[in-house]
Amino acid sequence: MRTPTADDAWLRDLLLGGDWRPGGDDTDGVAGVLAARDPGVDASGAATGALLSALADVWERGWQPADVAHAVGRGSSARTARLAVALVTEDARATDAASRAPEPCLAQLGELGALTAGAPAVVAAWHRAEGRPAGEAWREVLRLATTLRTLPRVERLVPPPSAWGAGREAGPRRPAVASPRDDARVLRRIRALLAKAESTDFPEEAEALTGKAQELMTRYAVDTALLDGGTAPRRVDVATRRVHVVDPYVRAKVQLLDVVARANGVRLVWYPDLGIATLVGVPADLDAVELLFTSLLLQAGQALGAAERAARRRSASRSFRRAFLLGYAGRVGERLTSAREQATRAAATDRGVDLLPVLRSRQEAVDEAFTELFPGVRSSRSSSSVDGAGWWAGRSAAEAADVGSRHLR
Repeated sequence: MRTPTADDAWLRDLLLGGDWRPGGDDTDGVAGVLAARDPGVDASGAATGALLSALADVWERGWQPADVAHAVGRGSSARTARLAVALVTEDARATDAASRAPEPCLAQLGELGALTAGAPAVVAAWHRAEGRPAGEAWREVLRLATTLRTLPRVERLVPPPSAWGAGREAGPRRPAVASPRDDARVLRRIRALLAKAESTDFPEEAEALTGKAQELMTRYAVDTALLDGGTAPRRVDVATRRVHVVDPYVRAKVQLLDVVARANGVRLVWYPDLGIATLVGVPADLDAVELLFTSLLLQAGQALGAAERAARRRSASRSFRRAFLLGYAGRVGERLTSAREQATRAAATDRGVDLLPVLRSRQEAVDEAFTELFPGVRSSRSSSSVDGAGWWAGRSAAEAADVGSRHLR
């Protein structure tokens, strides 16, 4: 085993202490010094060790693998993002994540491709694969170190590697009486319908497919409520999930996510500086919110393009687009709430049961979990002005968005 040197300690202090101005002229200067001292880029492995140490601290501060990839991707190059994933991959190997990680983390690692063998000499292997000059590589290492070191503390939704047991920790549990196999089958059907709706060039077909998907979502949630509680309130499983929202028009997109969440009994907290929303709700409702939000984002984009063509605009202003999305979100929220209420009444009539006690118990459990996780959160609404024409155009387009109500009558 190689004995650490004074240079290793200096590099570790540089990356983890950051006694320089990241993003300014200092970055280029420090990168130049590093390139002169180590043109092979981390031949000693000290930079890899420092970055993995910074990543371990990030897990302790409540971050999950997908969160880190999102945060690095927002403000860095694609090369830096690949380095971050390579670090997560090596960390997963070192912590035996494949057999010990909670289910939410394991799923995220799989989506990132971070459950492969990886390369212990992460930075050096990344540098060879990218084929960039040493100075550029060191500059990106410095910026990644800064990003990891300065990520703020967020609520811990799953245990970090330091708290994993010998076997995998259980993630948020599904209701004991529900069949995971049935859940997966329903969600596959919903995803397939939405994928077809998003790929068709025929609005009528897309509308029918989206309506069927919404019908399945609503029935799925109602059926889960019945299975979970029957005709009397009982203990309710509540889960958490993070959704990453990317530019452009992030705040308008979050408004759409918020109205979809509210319509489905899900609570939301938004971190504007991070581009991350945390959802709290019953697992079936969280699934519905994620799927519907993704589909409605696409529908909104298509509707915005149609509105621009109708107005004979080659490209609408940012204010028009933002206002369009806000107006779209407001009207969709009203329609979703109405559709869910109608579906609940229809399900209660079909089954001859009073669903109100069960649904009230579920909402109280969600609210209690939300308050425990976010005791100091305050609701807020944007007070900034919006483009009136865009807002009304968005509301008008939302009238044509199929939220499934016509299929539930």
